[in-house]
Amino acid sequence: MTHLGYLVAGWSVTVVGVVSYAVWVIVRARSLAQRVPENRRRWMMPDV
Repeated sequence: MTHLGYLVAGWSVTVVGVVSYAVWVIVRARSLAQRVPENRRRWMMPDV
């Protein structure tokens, strides 16, 4: 494998890892947000 191959492989692994983690965090947050009672969802309240 050439230097370019190692460079592309390294960046690919890094980008796939970061994107996968971001998707996992967003999906997890949305599922947890559904478990919070409606009267406790402060981020949904308008600023008064």
